[in-house]
Amino acid sequence: MPLVEELGIDLGTVNVLVYVRGRGIVLQEPSVVAQERESGEVVAVGEEARAMMGRAPETIIVRRPLRAGVIADYRVTQKMLFYFINRAIGKVRLLKPRVCVTVPFGATQVERRAVQEAALEAGASRAYRIPEPIAGAIGAGLPIHTPGGHMVVDLGGGASQAAVLSVYGVVTSSAIREGGVRMDEAIASYVRRKYNLMVGGPTAEEAKIRVGAAVALESALRMDVQGRDQVTGLPRSVEISSDDIVEALEEPIALIVNMVKSVLERTPPELASDIIDRGMTMIGGGALLRNIDQLLTQETGVPVYVADAPMACVAIGAGKSHALLPYLHRTLPEI
Repeated sequence: MPLVEELGIDLGTVNVLVYVRGRGIVLQEPSVVAQERESGEVVAVGEEARAMMGRAPETIIVRRPLRAGVIADYRVTQKMLFYFINRAIGKVRLLKPRVCVTVPFGATQVERRAVQEAALEAGASRAYRIPEPIAGAIGAGLPIHTPGGHMVVDLGGGASQAAVLSVYGVVTSSAIREGGVRMDEAIASYVRRKYNLMVGGPTAEEAKIRVGAAVALESALRMDVQGRDQVTGLPRSVEISSDDIVEALEEPIALIVNMVKSVLERTPPELASDIIDRGMTMIGGGALLRNIDQLLTQETGVPVYVADAPMACVAIGAGKSHALLPYLHRTLPEI
């Protein structure tokens, strides 16, 4: 165990995961904060705050301080990080921890700087910014230190990214600020149009997890969802199927497919040959959507594999990046 705690933080739009060297993933909580409307005082963070979404009185605001993978509210993000760091390693400690925190590849200098400063103000002695595709590949166990092509597709809550990596660097990449949250919105919109039923984000997310799929399943899954009837204004329940979710997600999934294709089209020939041989690796919560790996394989002709524990890969890779900083500085001097 190092004298100074070394943390890897996956600072996501939907979830925050914290990896501590020597202990593994110690925390996974929603990146949600509840505040008093008048004073701005934080009253709940994480799972406790998420439980208030759509249920809080007018005196309390419940929101996500990150959007599309970057900080939308700096002060609230700093308070949320402070809370999670204390939860992970305790409030009483002799030395401040060193932190590697992830940022979307392609984030602006201002956005990257905001993440670093928020981590420092939240209690870190040093804070390093690791691009999410690099962290995800390290966490998935890909040998990106070698001079060969490795492709990672990261489907997060607020943003999706695809990148070809070699020798600890990003050769080509693409990102869209669409992800799991956009999928939830598409499901809620579809249910409203087809069934005249208003449902909230948490209900749409539950439907995506329980019966969602990227392509039609041989045997459709079904579940009941509850919401408010648009006509009568009264509570009502309807049954939806996995076929409904497939139809609802056509547009956001098409954007992801086009993003992946655009990266493949710009990949140098030698690295493209490596990717055909090795396939591409999917990480992030979106990789858990049923059959999305099959869909990408059909659309690109490249084998697609879902990493073990895809949601944890970025946090694990961020934590392991501490030992790799001398190598990462060569290709990523801005960290």
